[in-house]
Amino acid sequence: MRALITGGAGFIGYHLAKDLLDHHYEITLVDNFERGVKDSSLEELEKNDKVTLLSLDLQDSSSFEKIKGEYDYIYHLAAIIGVQNVLNKPDEVLRNNMLLLFNTIDFAKKQTQLKRFVFASTSEVYGGTLQYFHMEIPTPESTPLTLTPLEHPRTSYMLSKIYGEAVMNQSRLPFTIIRPHNFYGPRMGMSHVIPELLRKAWFDEGKGKLEVFSPTHKRTFCYISDAVEMIRMLAESSKSLGQAYNVGNQEPEIAMGALAEIILKTVEKPYEVQNMENTSGSPERRCPNMEKTKECIGFTPKISLEEGVKKTFEWYKENIFSGVERGAK
Repeated sequence: MRALITGGAGFIGYHLAKDLLDHHYEITLVDNFERGVKDSSLEELEKNDKVTLLSLDLQDSSSFEKIKGEYDYIYHLAAIIGVQNVLNKPDEVLRNNMLLLFNTIDFAKKQTQLKRFVFASTSEVYGGTLQYFHMEIPTPESTPLTLTPLEHPRTSYMLSKIYGEAVMNQSRLPFTIIRPHNFYGPRMGMSHVIPELLRKAWFDEGKGKLEVFSPTHKRTFCYISDAVEMIRMLAESSKSLGQAYNVGNQEPEIAMGALAEIILKTVEKPYEVQNMENTSGSPERRCPNMEKTKECIGFTPKISLEEGVKKTFEWYKENIFSGVERGAK
């Protein structure tokens, strides 16, 4: 089997590649390295003779001419993301994310043996429904999708993904849509709650206190090895054709203050959790209903939150906190 991963140098793409290699795939990773990082982990992955790594900007349709061969699976993870991009150039987020998708779809339609095109959407597609209507939590995939105000820059990323889901449904390709929910693990960069809390605790940035914003807000988290296994299994399943699936964990649903306590226990620091104000725009709860995904692939998560946080901390302590290198954003 051959798989193409766009955005392959990023957090999800890298770990998905490792999972696919374990299942005897040949892989082509494509990234423009605007956010993805060619660190020692990616360099080690590239040494595998079943891995091809290409530095290309897929917003330029001619870049696809450099991607050779036929593919059984295409995982479209590439997207313009990041808070600064969304706030400072939301028009480019919309335009470029659609360019990336349309160009990849055009490439996919030229494939003669394509079994599945996997489009990475986002849990943020539920944001408008949560803001304006009563939304069931845990949230099922059947939830009607509603937009947040169009004048808000942050709507741009969510809108690009809702539009992307609509495009996939009309693409005439064999597709599956995934809606990731709070993945975490090694090599995810620093702009996420778990590595951020680990950094604050490890370096005692609060002078004996660990500051936690939105302390009562609740989330569920999914360790990255569980996440990419679910993604691969959904891609390979005949049942998932033409469907959208939540990918994440339905439990445990944990408050950010309680997560901070797990962080402190993991790094073995006797600090006090200091509750701070709520972050603007942060929903009080976010939790996916995983019944549809479980029914499709029968997957049960293997890594508990405590074990996952420990694995994540060990990687960050060795690779980031020591000053050796930085992970993919």
